[in-house]
Amino acid sequence: MQKFVYEYATKVYFGEGAAREHLAEAVSGYGKHVMLAYGGGSVKKNGIYDELKAILEAAGKTVTDFSGIMSNPTYAKVQEGAALSRKEGIDFILAVGGGSVIDCCKIIAAQARTETDLWEMEMTDHKFPTDAIPIGAVVTASGTGAEMNGGAVITNEEKVLKAGLAAFPPRFAFLDPGYTLSVPRMQVISGAFDTLSHAMETYFGASDEDNVSDDVALAIMTNTVINMRRLLADSDDIRVRGNLMWDSAMAENGILKVGRLTDFQAHQMEHQLGAYTDCNHGQGLAVIHPAYYRHIVKDAQEKFRRFGKEVFGVDSAEAGVEALADFIKECGLPTKMSELRSKVEITPEILKKVAETCNVIPCGPRKLGRDEIYDILMECM
Repeated sequence: MQKFVYEYATKVYFGEGAAREHLAEAVSGYGKHVMLAYGGGSVKKNGIYDELKAILEAAGKTVTDFSGIMSNPTYAKVQEGAALSRKEGIDFILAVGGGSVIDCCKIIAAQARTETDLWEMEMTDHKFPTDAIPIGAVVTASGTGAEMNGGAVITNEEKVLKAGLAAFPPRFAFLDPGYTLSVPRMQVISGAFDTLSHAMETYFGASDEDNVSDDVALAIMTNTVINMRRLLADSDDIRVRGNLMWDSAMAENGILKVGRLTDFQAHQMEHQLGAYTDCNHGQGLAVIHPAYYRHIVKDAQEKFRRFGKEVFGVDSAEAGVEALADFIKECGLPTKMSELRSKVEITPEILKKVAETCNVIPCGPRKLGRDEIYDILMECM
C-alpha cells in the first residue's frame, strides 16, 4: 500500500427515528439561517419534509427552501443555489435526498463562498475551494455514498461534461432506512448497483494482493449482492434497506481507497454517457460493467478469480464476470443501451462522442485507449 492520511469528517446517525432524535442537537452549533434543499417533491408527499422543517423551526432556525434538484444535477442548478444562499445569508445547508441532492449541495456550499467560478477553478486552474457553508445530509435514497465524502458529480450542460468536483463533506449525515420505504424497489436496486460498482472499481484498481482493503471491499460486495437479492424478495424489508444504506456509505467513505489506485474507468464512461443521455447512473453502470470487465479480465486474472469465488461462488475469473452479468439480469437492471431511459436516442454517433470526451484515467488493471472505450460502448448496444 502507498502512503496516506485518512480522517473521518462526517458524524453519522444511523437507524429508524435518527433525525427525530438527534437533528435539533446536530444543527445547534450552526447559524440561524438554514437552507432546506431537496429534489422533485417526494419528501413533501411522504412527510419527511414536514418532519424535518418542524424540527428545524423548533430549534430556532429560519428555513429557506431550495427545491427541484434533479438527478444528474446541473452546474446551472449549482449556481442557482449559490445565488440564493448569498441572497438569504444562509448559514447552513441541509441536503435531503439521494446522492444528486447531496452532491449539488456540496458544490453550492463552496460556490456561495467565492466569486470565482468553481468549475474553472478546479478544471482549468486545478485549484480547490478553501471555504464553504457547512452542510448536513439526510439520506432518503442510498447508493452513491455521497453523505460521507467531499466529492460531487455535476453535469455542465454548456460543456456537455459530467465530472467530479471537490468540496467538503457533510458535517453530519442521517441514515434512517425508514426514510427509504417510499422509494420504489427498482430505484433502490439501481442505487445498490452503484454501491457494488464503487466497491468493485476500488478492488480492481489495486495491483497488490492480500491487503485488508481488498478484504473489506469483497465483504461489501458480497453483502450488497445478498441484500439486493433479499430486496427482490421483499421490497419493504427495512433491515435490508438499512444494510444497503450502510453498504453504500462504506463503499464510498474513503476507507477502501486509502493507499491505493482505484479503477474508476467504468464510472468515467458512464458519467459522459449521462452527460449526453441523462440516463440513470446505476443503470448505466449495469450496462457498461460486464462489457468493460470482459476486456480487462485477462489483465487481472487472480483478482477476478477471487472476486468470482467470494462474491458469486464461481471458480474462474471469466466465470466471475459472467456471474456479474447474470446477476444484473436477475435484478431486472438494463443490460444494453436500448433499455436505458434516455433524453435522446443512443446511437453509435452518440457513443463515439462519449468515447472521445470521457475522462481516461491511469488505473489498474490497465489504461484504456479511446478506440477500445468506443468498442466497449458499442458492445453494450
